[in-house]
Amino acid sequence: MKTEIDLGILYSRSGTYTALSEALWQGAMDGIASVNADKNIPLTFCPVERDPGGDVQRYAPLCSDILTQSNARHIIGCVTSSSRKEVIPALDKAGATLWYNVPYEGFETSERVVYSHSCTNQNILPILAWAQRAFGSSAFLTGSNYIWGWETCRVARHQIEAAGGKILGERYLPLGDENVDGLIAQAAATRPCFILNSLVGASSYAFIRAYKALGARDPHFSPDNCPLLSCNLTEAELPVLGSAAEGLISVGPSFCETLQPSGRGSSLERAAYESVSTLAAVLMAQDKTDFAAFIADNGATFGIDPTTHHRVLDVKIAQVRDGAFQVLTEWADVPPDPYMTRPTRHPKLDGPQLRVVRV
Repeated sequence: MKTEIDLGILYSRSGTYTALSEALWQGAMDGIASVNADKNIPLTFCPVERDPGGDVQRYAPLCSDILTQSNARHIIGCVTSSSRKEVIPALDKAGATLWYNVPYEGFETSERVVYSHSCTNQNILPILAWAQRAFGSSAFLTGSNYIWGWETCRVARHQIEAAGGKILGERYLPLGDENVDGLIAQAAATRPCFILNSLVGASSYAFIRAYKALGARDPHFSPDNCPLLSCNLTEAELPVLGSAAEGLISVGPSFCETLQPSGRGSSLERAAYESVSTLAAVLMAQDKTDFAAFIADNGATFGIDPTTHHRVLDVKIAQVRDGAFQVLTEWADVPPDPYMTRPTRHPKLDGPQLRVVRV
């Protein structure tokens, strides 16, 4: 007989970032199905689901609801950094753990969170260094007006200027705002070498479509000359974008290099799936000590940095070509450095400076 274990699922399957949530939810459900079907795993996960509907103020109460109305002490969930920060007090109170499966801006460590996707030195640092070598040193920054956008652009500004580059513009939109005309007008006026897009959900889709139209009017803004860069774009959003996605460049721990019309195969799905399977392995090995204390002593065995609770991950830079991502360069097994205090953990670019040529 398998032991039944409640597992919280906290994703917004409606709202401005539905495509992201659906990919994460699907990965978690696939992971649960895999664990439950494995006769060699002596436990069964019973999902306890709540949907905040994209409303950041609903995350904390629904997290508390999971923890008080079930026996769950682990939750797979949250998309935005704001929602992640909202639930940490409830996790602290219950001694529970969130498995967070989305790229984020770094500068956080909590013993109540396992950060399963990329952080600062695994996303923004390598893509900026690569883009400056491939396209030039002037940039335009745009982001959603909350933690992810602010911090990503702040780190980008620091890194670009430290390397002798220039920030030609920096603009933000409220989460979900699709009025991108001002962003496009400023980008067109400043003519940077590349644009870092840290918008989320509907705002990002509107900007990408408008930027594609700008490129059709002005060749300077074609993907060959002035590409859009992203630290969070995955296959999950390609069906929403269609042809507007062509030429976009993103960074992540994995990409599916074959066309997937359904949007399946994203690193979001993979991170959520692996969080479930890793949790099962941890629970099978864990003694009666607190989960955080167990990770502090044994995290490396499961690919989790014991000090920061972040994962060791591959880093890949890829471009959308003919509807699918093609990897341009990559690094294997990059340890996390969320506070950017360990330069030896930062991916290094080798070889001569090259310019991307599409074929």
